[in-house]
Amino acid sequence: MQRILDPAQIEAFAQRSIPRIRLPDPANLFSRRAARLRTLAENHAVADYLRLMAIVSDAQQAAVGALIAQPPRPGGAAPSIDPLITLARRHGMPLLQAAGWARDVRWRAVFTELCDAVNARADTPDGVRAICTRIRDWPSALLEEQADLLLAARTHGVHGDAAPFIMAALQVYWVFMVASLPMDLLGDLGADRDQAAHADLSGVCPTCGTLPVASVVRANHGYRYLHCPLCATEWHLVRIKCSHCLTTEGIRYHLVEGGSEAVRAESCDHCHTYRKILYQEKDAAVEPVADDLGSLALDLLMAEEGFRRACGNPLLWQPSGV
Repeated sequence: MQRILDPAQIEAFAQRSIPRIRLPDPANLFSRRAARLRTLAENHAVADYLRLMAIVSDAQQAAVGALIAQPPRPGGAAPSIDPLITLARRHGMPLLQAAGWARDVRWRAVFTELCDAVNARADTPDGVRAICTRIRDWPSALLEEQADLLLAARTHGVHGDAAPFIMAALQVYWVFMVASLPMDLLGDLGADRDQAAHADLSGVCPTCGTLPVASVVRANHGYRYLHCPLCATEWHLVRIKCSHCLTTEGIRYHLVEGGSEAVRAESCDHCHTYRKILYQEKDAAVEPVADDLGSLALDLLMAEEGFRRACGNPLLWQPSGV
């Protein structure tokens, strides 16, 4: 007699047998995103904005490379990082919890570098250059306040014109911190997720606690991974399961007629939210942050059908409920 496993058993088996965590590769993370944004910009309704974010991504690649090339500081990637990680491991929390993290001042230097890099480009629009010139000289207290609001996913009090540039700097900083973590800590993160020492954090990034921007089905094995928009860590979640409320019922898939089959919206009738899901077998170049940003027509479709985004895109600040 053939044994038939129930869904819970299938999921438990999958989590033991496949890579739970995919770490970002800082050597080409932002350059791949820049290339994808430029491809998506061709004949796109918001082509100018996608090209602008490609310029920002180019600057991010240079900034993260410069950070990694710096000599390591005593005690880790940031002040007091070791005690914070020890505390996180003890309580089964993300190692680099974004909300409330005591950020190193280097993230503000990255912010200034990004603004200067955007201003230096001949193809930067004058309006954007004026914004970068203004915000690069903001006092440190204001920058830190804005970063706190954005990392906590707040909307009230956020300066929308500055938000994408602040988030871009924070992305560089968190990717750098992930790249700086000792391999034994990262190995534990991937291997021990089913043990009692680690909390069930399927809905948020296991590295920094950020909500996923989208998910991607990898072509080489067909596994689905959620993608963190802050530190670019990916973590496994079984398919046909809501990435927001984690139900397996009432899941539907939507796409724009005549649009790319590589990008769909996965909706949930239970919590009435959706996230984009990307299929690498349909387009090997898909990139979660870029393709989410480049598929705004799908967002309009989902809004018309009564669904709300489970979270926003870090490169496009939106009021809550949009």
